[in-house]
Order: sequence, then C-alpha cells, then structure tokens
Amino acid sequence: MAINAVVWGENVHEQTNKTVSDLYPEGLHGAIAKGLNADAGISATTATLQEPDHGLTEERLAQTDVLLWWGHAAHGDVEDEVVERVVRHVWAGMGLLVLHSGHFAKVFKRLMGTPCNLYWREAGERERIWSVNRNHPIAKGLPEHFELENEEMYGEPFGIPEPDETVFISWFQGGEVFRSGATWKRGAGKVFYFRPGHETYPTYHDDNVLKVLTNAVHWACTGRAQDVQDVDAAPNVPVSEALEPIEQRGATLHEEGEEGFR
Repeated sequence: MAINAVVWGENVHEQTNKTVSDLYPEGLHGAIAKGLNADAGISATTATLQEPDHGLTEERLAQTDVLLWWGHAAHGDVEDEVVERVVRHVWAGMGLLVLHSGHFAKVFKRLMGTPCNLYWREAGERERIWSVNRNHPIAKGLPEHFELENEEMYGEPFGIPEPDETVFISWFQGGEVFRSGATWKRGAGKVFYFRPGHETYPTYHDDNVLKVLTNAVHWACTGRAQDVQDVDAAPNVPVSEALEPIEQRGATLHEEGEEGFR
C-alpha cells in the first residue's frame, strides 16, 4: 500500500507574487506533491491554509502517514486548534517534514520547544549541500554534495534542540554554514527539517531536492499500525493488575484503580 502523504502549503505567495506563480503555477505544494507522486510507493495530495480547518481535519490526519509543511508569510494565521491537532498526530505516530521557512511554523516550534531562530539573507546565492551522514536512508542515492545555484541563505546559530541526527549541512556563497537536514523523534512520530525551498527560486524542480523529500517520506513513515491511541493518557495500574504478584507497601495517595497522575 502506498504511503499517504499530505503536502501542506500556505498558498499565499503564489497568489500575490508573479515570480512565484510563474515558477509554481500549481503552487509550491503542488510541485512538491507532483515530485513525490513520481515514486510509485507514495500517494501525495495537498492541503492549504485557505481551506476549512486548513485542510487538516481530524479525519484526514488520521489517514495521513506523513505530513509535509511549507509556510512563510502567514504562520500567525494558522489556527492553534489545528496546530495542536497536528502535534497530537505526530506524537501518535504520523511523520512530519518541515520545509524551509517552516522553521518558524507554530507546529515546528511547538514540537521543538525552542525559538527555532536563525540568520538569513535573500541574495540568490549558491548553496552547496553536503551529505554528512552518507548511510542515512534520507541520503540514499544522493551524491556527496549537490548545489543549488540560487537560494536564500540561512546561517547558524540555528535555535533548535540538538538533532538526533544531522543528515545535511549547507555552505553558502557568502560564507555561512547551516544544519540544513536534521531529524528528531517526538513521541511515536519522526520529524525531519530540510532547509532549501525559497519560493522565488526553482528549488522544488531540482531532482536532488525531490530525491531528499522522497527519501524522507519513506523514512518518516511508521505505517501508523502501532499508533499511540491516547497520547495524553497516564493510566494507573492497580496492585491487583501487576504482571507479577505484589503487595501494597506504605501509604498511597490513590485508591485501588483510581484515575490520577504521578
């Protein structure tokens, strides 16, 4: 069965900037979904900010193996209720790929628990992306490094928690470097941040970039067969239900079988 991927796009620049709409007539989200659908193992659809529930209803997220997130100009317009819905599904086992300026998305900052801030410069300079974890599944089939002739610079320090794994590091023509491909586990879900993707450049038409995203979708997919059903649950296990026979020793704040938190 194909991996069910949803590409979420803010879909603002495409409506207001001719350069962006010329590069991505079907939206950045549409270009990304098209690239993913070239892989027979992925079935990618799109969702946008302007749809009811931003296209991310409880029912849709329950059927989503991996969610890709691109946002920039309208992070604040994303409803907090939808943010929490997405976060809970990541905790339960849904994969999440956060792209480019999605580093400031509410969803990413909520999961990271840090400001996710960085240095930046929009000069259309060359970016050289190095695979620094060559055996990682996300780097599979990619060269040691590849270049994007025009990109926006992001520079360290990057205000994120220390990644579980760093897969890519970027060097920019102006001299900065950046951890441009990093992974984390959050609950039962896998999270991958990938830096390239400024809207005024043809980044999402680049074969290597699309290869990274395709690999990352496969990596982030847990299958959701073992989803955590109640991510907030902290159930009490009574003495009588312990796997091995035990007796109560000492005082307790809770009655046998009582719900509560330690």
